[in-house]
Amino acid sequence: MGLIVDDDNDGEVLIPPPNFSMVEDGIYRSGFPELENFGFLSTLNLRSIIYLCPEPYPEDNLKSLASNNIKLFQFGIEGKTDPPTPMPKDTVLSALRVLVDVRNHPILIHCKRGKHRTGCLVGCLRKVQNWCLSSVLEEYQKCAGLKWRQRDLRFIEDFDVLRLKQCLYSIIYQYNGYGLKRRKLLYQEENVVQEQQKPQATKG
Repeated sequence: MGLIVDDDNDGEVLIPPPNFSMVEDGIYRSGFPELENFGFLSTLNLRSIIYLCPEPYPEDNLKSLASNNIKLFQFGIEGKTDPPTPMPKDTVLSALRVLVDVRNHPILIHCKRGKHRTGCLVGCLRKVQNWCLSSVLEEYQKCAGLKWRQRDLRFIEDFDVLRLKQCLYSIIYQYNGYGLKRRKLLYQEENVVQEQQKPQATKG
């Protein structure tokens, strides 16, 4: 994606982060955003960012996130290739849990270049979405370009999406009340308790 001119803001030139693309509605991916990219990111109305590197987030970037009320979720995954560092399954599962929680959307996923660590997380998301494996791996390779990694493909292929069920079952949305104005969104995490309905008094 190239430069974008914002006609609504005095013709300001908006610069997307490197390797920016939409995963699906409300979910985006990219390489590491610089300060020059935050004008573009502000148009996405982000609520959250998933950062997949172990290095501290730059102070200026943190200030920009704070001023835009964007929450940062950091999952420190090493990206070393010599010797190669395996993707930590538990860390990816934790990041995936944040990613599937719609309360965090719109959300941006990024690592350093937006290819390998980001690609693995998106690949695991696609498996949760029941994509066929060939399409999942094809998307990873397309986004990683010539530097795609065989071990990343194996990680995505071997990732057990059934492990996420425990997380999904711990996030339950339940609507109570009558009529749109009285509906209340209840959120309950970790321990799920089935509430018994109280008997209503009858007239007569």
